[in-house]
Amino acid sequence: MQSSASGPTDIPLLKETISANLGRTVAAHGDRDALVSVEQGLRFTYRELAAAVDGVATGLMALDVQVGDRVGIWSPNCAEWVLVQYATARIGAILVTINPAYRSTELEYVVNQSGISVLVAAESFSHSDYRSMVEEVWDRVRARRVVYLQTSDWDDLLAEGAAVSADQLEERSAGLRPDDPINIQYTSGTTGFPKGATLSHRNILNNGFFVGEACGYSPADRVCIPVPFYHCFGMVLGNLACTTHGAAMVVPAAGFDATATLRACEQERCTSLYGVPTMFIAELGQHDLDDYDLSSLRTGIMAGSPCPVEVMKQVVDRMNMNEVTIAYGMTETSPVSTQTSADDSLHKRVTTVGRVHPHVEVRIVDPETGGTVPRGQAGEFMTRGYSVMLGYWDDEARTAEAIDDQGWMHTGDLATMDDDGYINIVGRIKDMIIRGGENVYPREIEEYLYGHPDVVEVQVIGVPDTRYGEEIMAWVQLRDGAALDAEDIKEFCRGQIAHYKIPRYVKFIGEFPMTITGKIQKYLMREMSIQELGLGQAADKRHA
Repeated sequence: MQSSASGPTDIPLLKETISANLGRTVAAHGDRDALVSVEQGLRFTYRELAAAVDGVATGLMALDVQVGDRVGIWSPNCAEWVLVQYATARIGAILVTINPAYRSTELEYVVNQSGISVLVAAESFSHSDYRSMVEEVWDRVRARRVVYLQTSDWDDLLAEGAAVSADQLEERSAGLRPDDPINIQYTSGTTGFPKGATLSHRNILNNGFFVGEACGYSPADRVCIPVPFYHCFGMVLGNLACTTHGAAMVVPAAGFDATATLRACEQERCTSLYGVPTMFIAELGQHDLDDYDLSSLRTGIMAGSPCPVEVMKQVVDRMNMNEVTIAYGMTETSPVSTQTSADDSLHKRVTTVGRVHPHVEVRIVDPETGGTVPRGQAGEFMTRGYSVMLGYWDDEARTAEAIDDQGWMHTGDLATMDDDGYINIVGRIKDMIIRGGENVYPREIEEYLYGHPDVVEVQVIGVPDTRYGEEIMAWVQLRDGAALDAEDIKEFCRGQIAHYKIPRYVKFIGEFPMTITGKIQKYLMREMSIQELGLGQAADKRHA
């Protein structure tokens, strides 16, 4: 049997804009909670949310923002972020979501590459002084207006909107089409500048809807969203999954905080909780976790990076998330392509990323030949369907590299498909270690090491070696109070996994280099390891 599958089509795709869909939800559930920003003390019903969105939409129209113009947002999570998301969709502007961790050079690149005309920004957050960075680059960018959140700028934006009538807003909204571009998200790359994945109403509205379907959402659900809005996880799996089902969006804090997240789940009686594995690990590590009343939780999504089996089991057992799902995807596919379901066995939910999503096709191919591989064999995961992006903004060459002439998105991820159609992500093509001619998938070693009672987090990378080409290195984070050395780790592996998979090098660390979304940056780990281990000569030889 070949490694290919098509998702179900019994539930039709939504053939409307984000604005039209929100309007239907408001009509049906106007008095229900739509948005709760716990840290800000703000609460909106769906009717109040719609009114606030219209206020921002008319404000942007008063600034002469036209259909297809780019509006940037550079801010941590807050209620205003959500208003800008839906307001830009209401008037056909393309929302450019900017990573809050970016510095001035990256900001300048994104503003100019996407052609942002109006930038909405926080003044500051944590160690980031956004205002000073905007001022630093302002003379070198083409944007014509910046609006700072939670200042008089924001009040002025809303006041200027009074000059735009409700009829003008409705006329603008009615002229939009589902296939119009509505969002540009810059994907983090290990080299070079990021690429702007351009997504339509159809892309992200449907993906949010089907994610919500997989979680069994209804208007009774309340979804805690501690993941950042600038990324698909927050604004699609979070916000759009909620608004397509009349569920409530609960924002615990501006940035991730384990205590704030658990407190929000308890106080707002959340039924669903999102996070990348590192977030759930932090929550599970809270000394007072068992003091929180998490009895309202039933489901949620763990995604963004490979999900350790032991972490998943603890989330089910200790956080009451019996129906938690695993989702897999990438920004370029809106993002989710596969997801487990609530009625999947725990085994499937802790060992796979589920089956193909509705209205999506997937196949696993030999990276060398392009042929579909038999089930059980590893190859590159490819996907096709409504969810594939329109392309990279103003970058036809890199778009053509990612999407072939048959519409297949080449993900760069290595995966296997079992006889039941469940997908397992075994690594990145670029992360695969080739040691002495043997293909080694870091995920396999990581999953084994997670079984050690003193190991909290582990990441495996390949480092250059003059004899084998590459050698295996494990970066290990231990539980508080644990005392292990490299030999203990190796001994744990001996006789349990193949000898060539046992790490030659072991590094014990307190924290990993990460992106703001919680993805561990293996390329930085590799660069640091080469320097620390004195492997520069081997690296030069390997790449000669």
